Amino acid sequence: MSNGYSLRASVIDTLIRTKRPDVPLRVALRNTAAVVLPLALGMWLGYPQVGIGIAAGALDTMFSDQPGPYQQRLSRLFLAALAAGAASLVGFLIGDWILPMCVACAVCGFFGGMLVVFGPDIARVGMTSMLLLVITAATPKDLAGSMAGGGLIFSGGMLLAVFSIAAWPLQRYRPERLALATVYRGLADLARKPQKDGEAPGLTDAMNALQSTLLGRHHARGRAMEAFRVLLELAERIRLELIAMAELETRRDGMGEMFRNDAARVLLATADALDAAEPPQRAERALATLQASERALLAGSTGMGLGVHIQALSGQLAAVVRNTNWAGSRGEERAQRAETALPETLRSASALSTLRANLTRGSVAFRHAVRCAVVLTLAFAVSRYYALPHGYWLPMTAAIVLRPDFAATFNFGLLRVVGTVLGLMLTTFVLRLTPDVAWAHIAVMGVLCVAFRYLAGAHYGIAVAALTGTVVVLLSFEGVDPFSAMSDRVLNTALGSGLALIAYVLWPSWERHRARSALSEMLCAYADYLDALVAPADRGTRHEVRMGTRTARTNAQASLDRMRAEPGTPAVLLELAETLYANGNRLARTAMSLEALIDADEVPDAWVHVGPFIHEASVALRAQSGALTRVEAIAMPPGLREHQRALVEALSRVKERELADAVARLTDRLADNVDTIAHVVNRRSTAPV
Repeated sequence: MSNGYSLRASVIDTLIRTKRPDVPLRVALRNTAAVVLPLALGMWLGYPQVGIGIAAGALDTMFSDQPGPYQQRLSRLFLAALAAGAASLVGFLIGDWILPMCVACAVCGFFGGMLVVFGPDIARVGMTSMLLLVITAATPKDLAGSMAGGGLIFSGGMLLAVFSIAAWPLQRYRPERLALATVYRGLADLARKPQKDGEAPGLTDAMNALQSTLLGRHHARGRAMEAFRVLLELAERIRLELIAMAELETRRDGMGEMFRNDAARVLLATADALDAAEPPQRAERALATLQASERALLAGSTGMGLGVHIQALSGQLAAVVRNTNWAGSRGEERAQRAETALPETLRSASALSTLRANLTRGSVAFRHAVRCAVVLTLAFAVSRYYALPHGYWLPMTAAIVLRPDFAATFNFGLLRVVGTVLGLMLTTFVLRLTPDVAWAHIAVMGVLCVAFRYLAGAHYGIAVAALTGTVVVLLSFEGVDPFSAMSDRVLNTALGSGLALIAYVLWPSWERHRARSALSEMLCAYADYLDALVAPADRGTRHEVRMGTRTARTNAQASLDRMRAEPGTPAVLLELAETLYANGNRLARTAMSLEALIDADEVPDAWVHVGPFIHEASVALRAQSGALTRVEAIAMPPGLREHQRALVEALSRVKERELADAVARLTDRLADNVDTIAHVVNRRSTAPV
């Protein structure tokens, strides 16, 4: 059965699909300055080779300048610059000897490919090493020249790092403030447009990014960080209170809506204050209005229902405004006394343990590393054996194009070829229109470099066109004629892309073989989340489990996206994955809504009736997760629906009617979620693996 995959549609979509640029223009400009300024100074002072070497180092480490705390950014850029300098040193030293270079390509390709286990930022370091190794091997030097060349390329990477963190003394906490502001704007959206599942646009991703920024390995230190971490915890609690209000709100007099709108104004003013690193004066005024709304709304009300959550939200917003006043670097120099680590569910193992765990044939990272080693070595050997003009473009292209999954390899290969052709044509056209002087060519190179950095996330093909032009102009300062060898570069680019795709087809890592495992892990994470609500656990534990759930869901989404883009994926498996993912998300949102009901200071007495039902749902969900990986049918959850009806009957005798009604709705939804997942697993138990 066909899964509807169309090569022609995939090609067209790859060529025309664009996204909004995800790189701020200021980042593109500062990266370009690190490339262009040393080149211009080198030309002006009569040391063009020094300028070219530093510019090349900055250009090759440019993509390691990614968002995040300044300390993390500096560590990442230092690692990228060091890897680039070391690879360049080896390339310069042994570039004349084919056999040692083949060994170096194999080693660099394998370990560079294995770096994908540490995420895309570190994976870029591996790719940069492969590129510099084969590029510098085209111009071998003696020991002194190799040391100088490698040092200049390392210096270029560190110059880019200096440009990246230049604002550190003045804007020490800017990344943290922006991440917090994004989350609080998402909470304002949720307050204005209440949703019972809590899914404000982009809020979950923003919370994940904030968690990593504030509590990650390279987080900043200082008194302001204490306020940031308080604001992170408050954001989690505010989200749950807003969800609880959406579940419990039954009044139709408009007061609840007025309160939520006032809360949204406080949250937006807080986000603006964080953005500007200014005292939250506007947020204080909005908070006074909200507190007046609170008094009017709660006049004469009692009980454990909506009023409790309104009071809790008001107190949390007051704490937000108070801590926002300290959430900046002005006047703050004292270091934090104790380091905060990631929650256990998000902690990584040691680098060595992670690498060792992935040194198996079944690991996607291991397969990618082997493909990188073989393809890079073969591409280099072919380019040398046949003495291809500008042959380093062949292994260089193969290293850039080859990715851990088929869709990315295919897309990057296609866009690489198209972008190279367009770039060569564009450069030829532009340079013929400009004066044949160094300053004019440097200006052209600067414009192309800005375009490449700014548009890389929007459309890779257009970015490659700009990059190709940048490299051609840079090489022209070394005496390479920019108007010659166009056909050679296009041929090598096409060969490198084709070689990468062939390697993937010969030894693939098809996502369809891993999809069930990713979905099973997602369901297990959801069961863990339900278990944390049975007793329930303390807020800190629930927070950690919730973050682990988000990670599992993100992994399942990535697996599903890759599988959609693969040819030959059975339609029945794709339908299974999409249906399970959608229903799993519904279950997770139901669990979040249940947690919102117990996020007040005290767990309601009625929860003693709710916990056993949640536990029964968790057990059923774990059984379904196991059946999914074993590709076998499973019995529908026995007695779950009857247990839910008995629970509703027991809750009919409690005093807190709003709470009882909300629990009745949510447990009915949870029973339906679990039953639906079991039905999907059974209906698709014969889907291919």
